[in-house]
Amino acid sequence: MAQTPRPTHPPSIDEAWAFTAAHASATTFFFDFDGVLSPVTDDPDASQPAAAVLGTLERLAGVVQRVAIVSARPVSFLRSRFASLDHVDLYGLYGLEVWHDGKVVTNLAAEPWVPAMAELADRARAELPASTLVEYKRLSVALHYRTAPHEAPAVERWGHEQAEQLGLRIQAGRMVVELKPPVDQDKGMVITEGVRNAGCAWYFGDDMSDIKAFDALRAREAVDPSFFGVAVAVANPETGAEVSSAADLTLDSPDAVAAFLNEGLRSFGV
Repeated sequence: MAQTPRPTHPPSIDEAWAFTAAHASATTFFFDFDGVLSPVTDDPDASQPAAAVLGTLERLAGVVQRVAIVSARPVSFLRSRFASLDHVDLYGLYGLEVWHDGKVVTNLAAEPWVPAMAELADRARAELPASTLVEYKRLSVALHYRTAPHEAPAVERWGHEQAEQLGLRIQAGRMVVELKPPVDQDKGMVITEGVRNAGCAWYFGDDMSDIKAFDALRAREAVDPSFFGVAVAVANPETGAEVSSAADLTLDSPDAVAAFLNEGLRSFGV
């Protein structure tokens, strides 16, 4: 492996890409979906990857060890958007589901909660304001108030009441409250495991849940001086300041992510 010195934080873009290219065979790229590879939409089902994303990820997967998407979306949704990509791993529902080598693996501790999540979704539709978009994800329920931000207090209060009564966990996000089973699994844990044997890793995120992934890169660097992790924030007016302050680099949109990757791929000679 090339002996390129590990950059200090925050690295310059040129330093980060030079180290990555020199360690390509031991490098993993991780991406959140909403807000990073796709613009955030009022209707979650309408979200699609930005135009340049699919081709860019395919090119990237051809030169590094691994490319993975780590999302709050179910694997079934991610598969519908990335079915054309043969060499990209998919982590759905914060890692409760994983698509790898052509099959879905579900966290066994979460599986028994499927009926409770379905019942919760039905009650949310009946009890919350009609403007609340209730997204049932089999192993979690997301309560979106993007189209009616004035309903945030009522939606958040209801969500926290249900979490306390049912023993669920709350994941706050961009204009959404998500209820999940009480199973230890988050994006930070996905990254901790995913970089165990890596020499370099990048994580692109835009929301509060992504900060745990950034922290996992820092923790890996702390125990392995040869490892280099790059945390990239995709800024937004809702959670952008806090996420950006935890990152090494900041981009402003999914289109900018694709352009940044395409520019960086020149370091690999492709």
